[in-house]
Amino acid sequence: MRSIVTTIIDDLSSVIFGKQQQIKLALTCLLSEGHLLIEDLPGMGKTTLSHALAAVLGLSYQRIQFTSDLLPADILGTNVFNAREHSFTFHKGPIFSQVVLADEINRAGPKTQSALLEAMEEQQVTVDGKKYTLPNPFFVIATQNPLYQSGTYPLPESQLDRFLMRISLGFPPKEAEKRLILNMQKRDYTQLPQRIDQQQLAQIQTHIQQITLSSPVVDYIIELVNFTRSSNAFAAALSPRASMALAKAAKSWAFIDGRDFVLPEDVQAVFTSVCQHRLGLHNESGESQVNDILKAVSVPV
Repeated sequence: MRSIVTTIIDDLSSVIFGKQQQIKLALTCLLSEGHLLIEDLPGMGKTTLSHALAAVLGLSYQRIQFTSDLLPADILGTNVFNAREHSFTFHKGPIFSQVVLADEINRAGPKTQSALLEAMEEQQVTVDGKKYTLPNPFFVIATQNPLYQSGTYPLPESQLDRFLMRISLGFPPKEAEKRLILNMQKRDYTQLPQRIDQQQLAQIQTHIQQITLSSPVVDYIIELVNFTRSSNAFAAALSPRASMALAKAAKSWAFIDGRDFVLPEDVQAVFTSVCQHRLGLHNESGESQVNDILKAVSVPV
């Protein structure tokens, strides 16, 4: 199974050049059964990563373009009256897909953004009092433009907390950008081969849940989150949901690295992506503050 994951990372690297670390983090998020927030400028490859990930995993894919006039019904679906049968029929919205790209999520108003909360937390939606179960697996990838750009709304803390990880692709290295320009006509991420089926994906996710998380590593996670609670340097402290997210992501990272046990280095590898957005820190200025936490807390031997 690990060899398949390595192949998936190589496939994604063939269309997203010079971003293997971010690809690995995105895959870690999916294997942890979480949701991913990608914050970056337009044109950085966010949509390409989302669609390519769905292609190699053989998952159904829908993209929702968030705009200021988008309504919750445009995402969830709506009941339509059937005059012939004198009854209402529910027409499912694009949220009923295994991989959902919520593109430029912070261009929609708070009411529309909140329509995703129940789906992301409970894997179901409620329309007119009736609950509808979403597909399994269900993975939301939301892209967010920097808040200094016009026409954006900040995501509420409750919604940010629903994202297991936040990453930024950033500008590609010079050699990667040169390859990008030279291969403009050859990059067809929709034609990537499917490397895994849903049963195998479920088996991997089940195996990851059983990866050993020793008591010293758990204590290390607790010390990290407690540091944020005792410090006045952060707008918000890390909640128990954050500590559990950190443990899940560290297990997936250990699996991708070929181990059945978690090391402190696995926790450190995912700490920024899991915790930075929960602390109210932005990509531009928050990385050094997150590193300060890792430096301040002693690593268990």
